[in-house]
Amino acid sequence: MNGITIDVRNLSKRFGMYSSPAKRLVDILCPFGRKNRPELWALKDVSFTVKHGETVGVIGRNGSGKSTLLQVLCGILRPTAGEVAVNGRVSALLELGAGFHPEFSGRENVYMNGAIMGLSRKEVDFRFQEIADFAEIGSFIEQPVRTYSSGMFVRLAFACAVNIAPDILIVDEALAVGDAHFQQKCKQKIMEFRENGGSMLLVSHDMESVKALCDSAILLDKGAVVESGDPARVVDRYQAINKQGY
Repeated sequence: MNGITIDVRNLSKRFGMYSSPAKRLVDILCPFGRKNRPELWALKDVSFTVKHGETVGVIGRNGSGKSTLLQVLCGILRPTAGEVAVNGRVSALLELGAGFHPEFSGRENVYMNGAIMGLSRKEVDFRFQEIADFAEIGSFIEQPVRTYSSGMFVRLAFACAVNIAPDILIVDEALAVGDAHFQQKCKQKIMEFRENGGSMLLVSHDMESVKALCDSAILLDKGAVVESGDPARVVDRYQAINKQGY
């Protein structure tokens, strides 16, 4: 495990398929009475590692298992089988601002997010101005986030995620948010994170970003890894699968 920040071994995730909420409730209350329940394997025997300072891209068509993989890595979902080891402080950009409280001010949400990530108040104090400057929302930092425009909301959410000194950054299409100026700031911040030795897992449909930012990549299709290694080769395989249409 030395030098490895994410270690995924034989990971599988199964979901039960239900025709109605009532049948799902019955299954939860009577787990030993399950009979012939339809199942969906969102992930099948997935294995890969992310080393210290490495950026790994995860690509695949919609429904290939990318979001499920990230949710397992972040502890939102539990694996059905296999092992996942994450070594270090993780900052995840899955749904920007998902942890924000709409009635709290921007400042209060910054401190709340810092506490959730395990930072002390002094540590957040030290980083607060950098977060506020990056977000570029001015005096709105003192207003409830429910008063923010979508652009302001995104700016503050990204600023919080990348400025809490994470060891591992998990990014799901976050580079596509905001205006061109903010997108460039995001990319620059991510480049700085990589240069400082941070590890990153990047999920994206932007193949040029994957080739430019990633040291290696994995291709998911129908829940399984079908290609891994050099980003250019993995992207070529992805494009071939899209052309074949299977």
